[in-house]
Amino acid sequence: MIMARLTPWLAVIVFLAGAGPATRPATEQVVIAGETFRLEPAVTAKARQRGLGGRQKIEDHGGMLFVFPDVRRRSFYMKDCLVDIDIVFLDDRGRVTAVHAMVKEPPRRAGENVTAYERRLKRYPSRRPVRFAIELETGSIERLKLEPGRTIPLDLRRLKKMAR
Repeated sequence: MIMARLTPWLAVIVFLAGAGPATRPATEQVVIAGETFRLEPAVTAKARQRGLGGRQKIEDHGGMLFVFPDVRRRSFYMKDCLVDIDIVFLDDRGRVTAVHAMVKEPPRRAGENVTAYERRLKRYPSRRPVRFAIELETGSIERLKLEPGRTIPLDLRRLKKMAR
């Protein structure tokens, strides 16, 4: 009997709790060449593997910050990516090791298995051991004049603790 009286109120509370604006992914604010970017941190293997795949666009001054639990040479490819992406690889101290303008690839063909699809995708290497990678909207590398040797300030200690 009491439960029957509370149910309508509970429904109102649940409705109001979810009535706010859609939640956005957590972001890290990173200043690159004087411009502030809101980057989604990819700190788990699953998030790093998914990356920006499937996105229709990258928000202005948005992107993704990949944080790895270890430092080693890495390469990225454009699996399931619908837009061109600029990538910046950073070593353990936030110094740029490589930059690439990555171009979207044709989608997986009918009858093509995942292994064959991934094998045909172009690789974009870090060239040196890295801990971080930043993906930005296409044209950012050129606009920001990013090149190897430049340092991008990050909260290195905190970010390294986040990686899993």
